[in-house]
Amino acid sequence: MNYFDLNMDLSEGEAALKTNANKFAREVMRPISIQLDQMTPEEAIAPGSPFWDFMRKAYELGYHTVGFPTEVGGSGLTPLQCAIVNEELAWGSFGMTLGLNTTLDSLAALLFGTEEHIKEFTVPYCQCKDASVVGCWAITEPDHGSDTVTPGYHSFRDPTIKAQCVARLKGNEYVINGQKSAWVSGGTIAKSTVLMCQIDPSMGHAGSGIFVFSLDRPGVSKGKPLNRLGTRDLNQGEVFFDDVHVPKESLLVGPEGYEAALEGWLGMTLPNVATWCTGLARAGFEEALTYARERVQGGKLLIEHPSVQEKLFDMFRKVEASRQLSRAVQVYNWSHAMQPEKRLIEYGMAAKTFASQAALEVTSEAIQIFGGIGISKEYILEKLFRDAQATIICDATNNIHAIVGGDKVARTYPRS
Repeated sequence: MNYFDLNMDLSEGEAALKTNANKFAREVMRPISIQLDQMTPEEAIAPGSPFWDFMRKAYELGYHTVGFPTEVGGSGLTPLQCAIVNEELAWGSFGMTLGLNTTLDSLAALLFGTEEHIKEFTVPYCQCKDASVVGCWAITEPDHGSDTVTPGYHSFRDPTIKAQCVARLKGNEYVINGQKSAWVSGGTIAKSTVLMCQIDPSMGHAGSGIFVFSLDRPGVSKGKPLNRLGTRDLNQGEVFFDDVHVPKESLLVGPEGYEAALEGWLGMTLPNVATWCTGLARAGFEEALTYARERVQGGKLLIEHPSVQEKLFDMFRKVEASRQLSRAVQVYNWSHAMQPEKRLIEYGMAAKTFASQAALEVTSEAIQIFGGIGISKEYILEKLFRDAQATIICDATNNIHAIVGGDKVARTYPRS
């Protein structure tokens, strides 16, 4: 379905990127997402699952590398082009798009690592065409979720907050013990990880470090795939570390630079989540618009009822606002990829909270337009609504982002 795009200067190539990504989302992702939604979490990742068909096709087309430069084998797209492609993919499935972007050890190696790290993690990932290279970002713990992604907030440096996953230096190695929670995206299928865990407990969460290493080491084990309400087409699960030894060189960022690095990291990841939420919201809006043009009630099409027109306009408004905010923030923060001090986390938080709330409200209103049939399995809308519920807590809950973002704005916004 066509829609307005206020970026009037899109080139023919960018228009083609959008068209091709939408075609892939429509013909491959959307049908597979519906299948996976009806499977158990174990079935969804089993050999022969359509999930792996999607992953292989996405890797073949290079959709896993849209955020990487050509120097390391990536697609070399601009930040705006990345946003265009990711919105279309998320229109097909928010969960599967997130799953395609779980191999963040490759990004961490590129942003914070040495040439050796890039050769070991980034290049193989970008060169992979069969989805055999899958990683994960392990940060949340059973007792620590949103509080692990609040750099700059006073509680982030509270030494009384004890982590459940810790790394201790022993000679030329770090020994890692503890657990990462069931919310690790790609956790049960990943072969490598970017692990963020505590090194210096006297600094609280700020005393953590960023590690990259393969998960085939002795002492690493994984839990069962998480079974949940929404984004059931996304694999998530626990990762356990029992005296896991990693080389000292696996540490990319230590406690002395961790808080600043995490703030820069979130400045890049949060607008990406906002873009996916925009795609999800647009999917809900378009489902409602299509249905309203076909369904007759009270002797006329739903689209002719003023109350429905008002709902549709409100949904349209939220989708368009989400797109513009998420694109603007992504373009700014991603354009400063190698300058973390210039990436603005408060804008990332604003984009993520606005777009995820929009996705939830739009899909909820879409169900109101559908009526009772909207919560049946006959239409994809009820899945979109369940998926939207998950976006509110993705990469920290919206209320925590509002508190931390509000604190940052209060401290740093220029005085008049």
